[in-house]
Amino acid sequence: MTDIKALRTPDARFANLPDWPFTARYIEDLPGYEGLRMHYVDHGQHEGPTFLCIHGEPSWAYLFRKMAPVFVDAGYRFVAVDMFGFGRSDKPVDDDVYTYHFHRNSLLAFVEYMNLRDVCLVVQDWGGVLGLTLPMEAPERYTRLIVMNTGLPGGEEAPEGFAAWRAFNRSQPDLDVAALMKRATPVLSDAEAAAYGAPFPDKSYKGGVRRFPELVMMKEQGKELTPASKEGVETSLAARKFWSQDWSGDSFMAVGMADPVLGPPAMKALRKMIKGCPEPMEIAEAGHFVQEWGEPIAKAALERFGL
Repeated sequence: MTDIKALRTPDARFANLPDWPFTARYIEDLPGYEGLRMHYVDHGQHEGPTFLCIHGEPSWAYLFRKMAPVFVDAGYRFVAVDMFGFGRSDKPVDDDVYTYHFHRNSLLAFVEYMNLRDVCLVVQDWGGVLGLTLPMEAPERYTRLIVMNTGLPGGEEAPEGFAAWRAFNRSQPDLDVAALMKRATPVLSDAEAAAYGAPFPDKSYKGGVRRFPELVMMKEQGKELTPASKEGVETSLAARKFWSQDWSGDSFMAVGMADPVLGPPAMKALRKMIKGCPEPMEIAEAGHFVQEWGEPIAKAALERFGL
């Protein structure tokens, strides 16, 4: 039983979310995280591929609402998980709880707990930074990959775009998540932007939001990695090796070309690491949160996979 003090966002905050008809499901006894409640969505057929969708910073499973119907209508299973500190999952109040392996081990435990198989991993942002390290632990579970605007940092110097984002996040301990999402993705309605802000009634719920940029395995110009950002380097480098040498599944890449942080240069570098990854689908108007163009991406991925 973990003794981590955590907050739980009131259910009323999630009432009447646009285009989100999915039943909230919870795991109360995730091994290693007993006492914390993890939220996930599980919808569609349990035969055939499972599309496991993992969000990043500062979003949650809602990010995949435009992809989910495509997977489900095609007869497949849609699973999306909220990491601790995000969405409808519990939110530890101590910022220092949020470490690279705290998050990664919870995702590994989730896949094992759910006994997911024939998995198509669907990742973006931290969903990829962490999610791309999962298949090497159980490669028999994973058959396909849909990868969007993310990376596998290995201790390099942070590019200007990310350095600016990390500095901005540090200056905003009570980050207005809805406003950030609206600014980054102007196509969002006010109600959709509010749905992204729903998990965070106030500053005390935002430890996970504050911490994620600090955990990225990139150093500031002229400095060494911090202890927090150093933690995931070894795992990330091992994952690079897995994807370049051992991956035998089918891959699909989509790139939001207007992303100033993890846009075309970062995705070009990542594509070189993924064995057999085809030319990406490029979405000119999409920024970092490319899942907001999720319907055409999901359809193109299914076509690529022959599903």
